[in-house]
Amino acid sequence: MNKPVVGRSACPHDCPSTCALEIDVLDSRTIGRVRGAKSNDYTAGVICAKVARYAERVHNPDRLTRPLLRTGPKGSGQFAEIGWEEALDRVAEAFLEAEARHGAESVYPYYYAGTMGLVQRDGIHRVRHLKRYSRQFDTICTNPAWTGYIAGTGKLAGPDPREIDKSDCVVIWGTNAAATQVNVMTHAITARKTRGATIVGIDVYETETVRQADLKLVLKPGTDAALACAVMHVLFRDGHADRDYMARLADCPDELEAHLAERSPTWAAGITGLAVADIEAFARLVGTTPRTFMRLGYGFTRQRNGAVAMHAAASIATVAGLWQHEGGGAFHNNGAIYQLNTSMVTAADAIDRSTRRLDQSRLGACLTGDPEALFGGPPVAAMLIQNTNPVSVCPDQERVKRGFAREDLFVCVHEQVMTETARMADVVLPATMFVEHDDIYKGGGHQYLLFGPKLIDGPEGCRSNHEVNNALAARLDVHHKGIDMSPREHIDWMLRHSGHGTLAEFEEMGWIDCQPPFEEAHYLGGFNFPDGKFRFKPDWTRVKASNNGPMGPWESIPALPDHWGVIDDASETFPFRLVTAPARSFLNSTFNETPGSLAKERTPTAMIHPDDAAALALQEGSRVRVSNRQGSVVVTTRLFAGVQRGVVISEGLWPNAAFEGDRGINTLTSSDPIAPYGGAAFHDTRVALAPAEATDGAAKELVEQA
Repeated sequence: MNKPVVGRSACPHDCPSTCALEIDVLDSRTIGRVRGAKSNDYTAGVICAKVARYAERVHNPDRLTRPLLRTGPKGSGQFAEIGWEEALDRVAEAFLEAEARHGAESVYPYYYAGTMGLVQRDGIHRVRHLKRYSRQFDTICTNPAWTGYIAGTGKLAGPDPREIDKSDCVVIWGTNAAATQVNVMTHAITARKTRGATIVGIDVYETETVRQADLKLVLKPGTDAALACAVMHVLFRDGHADRDYMARLADCPDELEAHLAERSPTWAAGITGLAVADIEAFARLVGTTPRTFMRLGYGFTRQRNGAVAMHAAASIATVAGLWQHEGGGAFHNNGAIYQLNTSMVTAADAIDRSTRRLDQSRLGACLTGDPEALFGGPPVAAMLIQNTNPVSVCPDQERVKRGFAREDLFVCVHEQVMTETARMADVVLPATMFVEHDDIYKGGGHQYLLFGPKLIDGPEGCRSNHEVNNALAARLDVHHKGIDMSPREHIDWMLRHSGHGTLAEFEEMGWIDCQPPFEEAHYLGGFNFPDGKFRFKPDWTRVKASNNGPMGPWESIPALPDHWGVIDDASETFPFRLVTAPARSFLNSTFNETPGSLAKERTPTAMIHPDDAAALALQEGSRVRVSNRQGSVVVTTRLFAGVQRGVVISEGLWPNAAFEGDRGINTLTSSDPIAPYGGAAFHDTRVALAPAEATDGAAKELVEQA
């Protein structure tokens, strides 16, 4: 047997780690083992288990390989194979018809970051911009966290995450790194082994990360800012605040100290459910450990007060002066360091900013004709969907499904497997996977640009996003230089026009280290504001983050770091808080179709504290009904002591079809916009629990009322 050729690539999935990969290429159409690249000092040879099994996904016998035309009712799964030319013709004709009836804005290309890099993912914008189709405001994953971090620093960038190796205390807050961003744990454990570093795990339940931590803080959902305020209170109270540093590089330290005088650990304990002693211990650890690296995750972005909570957590690093030290500071995402020129990929020169920007998280409202969500414009009459699965992923799921069921809505889904969104389509186009096309990737969780070359040929019949978008452009009679360029030419152009050399150089290296100098990354010369000062008191309506204007209850945002009680708190009718957390073997809805991942996750569950379960007469494996005013979902009870009472954890994301009545967990999540700039509160939902067998009638009535 011939020894496999080892190809270099990058993980394409919507995860900050964006791991550098080594892939065994067995022949022109087959890959074997996938592993982390040891020569990349961030990935450091370690990847998550699901990506290590990627051959299972690439060679899934259920992959889509032929264009399909719907022949039965929407959602029936009844399709007939058609040729590529006919399929593309039908899509283009539907778009032109929608434009003729309602105007160009009635066509809505809908995408996200699911399984593609910058060329294959963002090329959908070329057609969008050239045709003046509705633009998209990306809110579903990042907005509150990014906004909260930028509110303090002025920039989405921070210390080199490889510095975790040199830390004496690693705070992993709001991310289950052991299951998802495994490289964070790699570096944290290195610091523990080589420096004796203390690992602090902070989350709303005892995740694998929290279990591996030395100090475990499991708080109530939506109370992170209260913990942060109490920590800063102790830093000021006990003389651990770096007053000289703040005098130079913070806007109003005296005002903050006065404000926090009443935000004691006792006050925070009443809000968070944590023990006073644990809050004191955490604050003391941070205050006496200059090399404290705070790794702030995306858990912050999925709660209604997430922006305020992220800002409060980052403020700790400023009060303690952690930014000054190697292995210290607060890090969330490095998106701002790359400064990539993607204008050719997106046809940025054709953007008409007068066209509406529809909120990605409010897709259900858009598709069901909500005038506010549509900005008073025409209905959405036609869609092209790439790299995302909104019928499983979007909040307010029942409304989303009603929207996709409209007979007057034409939908084309370009996908790798038959997702629940693809089942609702009129035309389904088979897509390539990352090893079957060329692309370029940037790591938000680190500092590398990575090249992902085509390593094998995809199944006969599959086409890349780039090919599909260009073929539609030709049929829609739009022209742009970017349409005539190959993916490799796009990558070369992007690199040259961003000061990163050429594709030939990039391909030889496999990745480019874009890490700024220490002084810049740690804001030693000042934060990214005209006066160089960290903002304890930000102007929330002028934060330099992507936005569609202020939304949600932005006028009530506290001026200084504080617990902001806008969360969907428990009530007498709905006494539990639901968190829909990521599962170890899924990534959003990706991998929930592969046998290996399904076998590990087994079935949708609700993780409930044993005392809560006993009070409700629920046992391990019982059917439990989880309900609120939006609907009702039935799952299997899992007794779990690693959660506070009154909190329910549902790890996913499972397809709706995995649940009784095809109602998945996002039936219960709301699409109400998060202040100040939007987002989806997946971890912030009040619910009621009851044994399913005893509540069938009542649950039906509740759903009907909703």
